[in-house]
Amino acid sequence: MKTAIVTGAARGIGLATARKFLAEGWAVALLDLADATQPDAPETTLARHCDVSDPASAAAAVAAVMQKFGRIDALVNNAGIAIFKPLLETTLEDWNQVLAVNLTGPFIMAQAVAPLMTRGGAMVNITSISGLRASTLRVAYGTSKAGLAHLTKQLAVELAGLGIRVNAVAPGPVDTAMAKAVHTPEIRADYHDAIPLNRYGLESELAEVIVFLCSDKASYLTGQVIAVDGGFDSTGIGLATLRAARRNL
Repeated sequence: MKTAIVTGAARGIGLATARKFLAEGWAVALLDLADATQPDAPETTLARHCDVSDPASAAAAVAAVMQKFGRIDALVNNAGIAIFKPLLETTLEDWNQVLAVNLTGPFIMAQAVAPLMTRGGAMVNITSISGLRASTLRVAYGTSKAGLAHLTKQLAVELAGLGIRVNAVAPGPVDTAMAKAVHTPEIRADYHDAIPLNRYGLESELAEVIVFLCSDKASYLTGQVIAVDGGFDSTGIGLATLRAARRNL
């Protein structure tokens, strides 16, 4: 049975991805700083506390996965944090904290997993549309995700010789608990105006793409950053005006 590691798996996209792996017949290790809820499948799941920014914690978690399942076929680097502040209010501590989890964490996990990964395995890094498009309040978060996009390409080149593929998914606005907590109705309306599909994505929709990239169906796909964003990254200004004009026809 193939085995996947998903970081940041206690909630949101990470938990949805873990559930999708289980539905596809994989075993899954759910790693998180918070207590991950272990699905009711003790033979095929492992919930483990892990700080991805700490090499010792990451190594211990990976060792526990190998001890229980004996193999690692996929790594999903989903764990991440966001501190939304203007540039002049972002402290060095804020900057270091965000980069430690969002960029250094995937580097640490990749180093821990790559020597043990089954040939033909895959890694997927969860970046963000904020790493492709600059926005206010995201000087640390957006920069960390842009760095992760390039780390994805670097890993793809360096790990190809081990038979490991590495890709990234860049979510646009997704109806996660975080988005619901910080996006006001006005912000949600702004996003809807700028997204061709005119809605937020679902956690399950992100999980579908992530698990696909880890599967044999994506066997010739590596080094790519795929925006799963309803078309947000492809869009310039004027979409809302165009919609209004169409309604008046």
